[in-house]
Amino acid sequence: MSSFEAVMGTTPGVTLGITLIFMGACAFLTGQALAATWRPIWHVFPYALLLGCGDRFLVYALFDGRLFLLSGYLIDSIWLLAMLLFAFRVTRVRQMSTQYPWLYERVGLMGWRER
Repeated sequence: MSSFEAVMGTTPGVTLGITLIFMGACAFLTGQALAATWRPIWHVFPYALLLGCGDRFLVYALFDGRLFLLSGYLIDSIWLLAMLLFAFRVTRVRQMSTQYPWLYERVGLMGWRER
């Protein structure tokens, strides 16, 4: 067992495929949905924890990974939280600049300012 597998509870390929790509896309879509429905930003935190649980279960059920491994869960949840926050912010910037164009203008991908 490599040090990566000891920390994450699975192989690098499974982590790349399930956690980074598949669950990362789920987190991105969840972040967009939260922002699109005008939820407050703190809602991303419980969703990140729930998506982290789902990720650990998929790794366990499909690829015989370790289900109850705190380090793997925390690392996965932090990655998913980052994806949620990124999607939330990008969507909120788009909302503010398109729904209130007389008040705000877009400044890059992650910001807006008053006109």
